[in-house]
Amino acid sequence: MQVGIAYSEPGQQVWLNIEVPEASTVADAIERSGILRQLPQIDLATQKVGIFGRLVKLDAALKPGDRVEIYRAIIADPETVPRRDNDAD
Repeated sequence: MQVGIAYSEPGQQVWLNIEVPEASTVADAIERSGILRQLPQIDLATQKVGIFGRLVKLDAALKPGDRVEIYRAIIADPETVPRRDNDAD
């Protein structure tokens, strides 16, 4: 079955369409995609993953057409970053 693997960081977006066997998991698809060799900064022990924007575990089963997303860690604390005032003109 075909699934997608997506990862984005400033200045670089990766989107891969791959074939995986039926009954594959998120971890299986990520490994099969080769993205971990291409982008060694990805650390699945600390980074979260999802399918179509919904957080899942690495052992989650995939369905045909799923988009596996690897999320980067938040580098700015939302509590300390000043909010932009969208109402100001």
